[in-house]
Amino acid sequence: MYAIVEIAGQQFKVVKDQKVFVNRLQTEEGKQVAFDNVLLVADGDNVTVGAPAIDGAQVGAKVLKHLKGDKVIVFKKKRRKGYRVKNGHRQALTEIVIESIAASGAKKAAPAKEAKKAEPKVEAPKAEASQDLSKLTVAELKEMAKAKGIEGISSMKKADLIAALS
Repeated sequence: MYAIVEIAGQQFKVVKDQKVFVNRLQTEEGKQVAFDNVLLVADGDNVTVGAPAIDGAQVGAKVLKHLKGDKVIVFKKKRRKGYRVKNGHRQALTEIVIESIAASGAKKAAPAKEAKKAEPKVEAPKAEASQDLSKLTVAELKEMAKAKGIEGISSMKKADLIAALS
């Protein structure tokens, strides 16, 4: 079982008991941390994808230690100008170990979202059509005219369709 989770602005593919180095977290060493922004959970052939995140899914981790990453040298130079700048940088990191991946409630929450989104989309064009036909596309106007039984709609322009439907 693995999950793709967003931690400190970055996405990681994590497995149980895996050690991960992430950007510095504001948590003390030895404390438990829970990440709710789970984007994907896979358990064998069963894959659950969130849109964008899975409701009810959670990844639990424990902070092992805070440390600094390897030094990165930043060297800038402009030729023939005598300009040279050398800087170093060490990224502040936190080492965590993944302790649990819970996908509870993920399957129940996903269909409910789709059902709520589908209903307003169906009702919205009907409400707009009765108020202002000029906001509709030509294809939608032709469908309405076809439903009313108006003939010769294939050669009509948008203005003619609006006049025929009014």
